[in-house]
Amino acid sequence: MSAKEFYRYIDDLNSPLQSFALSLTKDFEDAKDLVQETVYKALKNKDKFRIGTNFKAWIMTLMRNTFINNYRKKKRSQTDLAPSDSYVFTTSATDNNAGESNLANQELMKILDSIDEKLRQPFWMYYIGMSYQEIADQLETPLGTIKSRIFFARKELQSKITAVGIRS
Repeated sequence: MSAKEFYRYIDDLNSPLQSFALSLTKDFEDAKDLVQETVYKALKNKDKFRIGTNFKAWIMTLMRNTFINNYRKKKRSQTDLAPSDSYVFTTSATDNNAGESNLANQELMKILDSIDEKLRQPFWMYYIGMSYQEIADQLETPLGTIKSRIFFARKELQSKITAVGIRS
């Protein structure tokens, strides 16, 4: 397929792409961004399109996968704890006297050390930024087990922190 034909196919599908993007994102500006990113990926990967297959299905699948990947990326970057449940392990850059923060951090680390190793290790790996799947692979443990251990570690930490009275 020539580049000219490829561009024409994309041009012909502009309206359906916009509609599909809007149905996924529910926001006009996000939909425009999604269309733009999809067209970019289609052009970048045009050599992967097989002539004789359904171009519309190919590009719509590309858009759906792009949307899902962006959603997952956004979800991962957000914290899983509600603001009232989050506890800070580091000091703030605006603290003038870090003494209280250092004591609080030391207390938090003692509490973290007090929970069972089976819960502490996956929680710490998750805290430093590893995904559930990476943790499961590294510990050679099923994904569901990792998720539940992190959940129970959070609950245990939350109850112990509340009992001690540490403020974030």
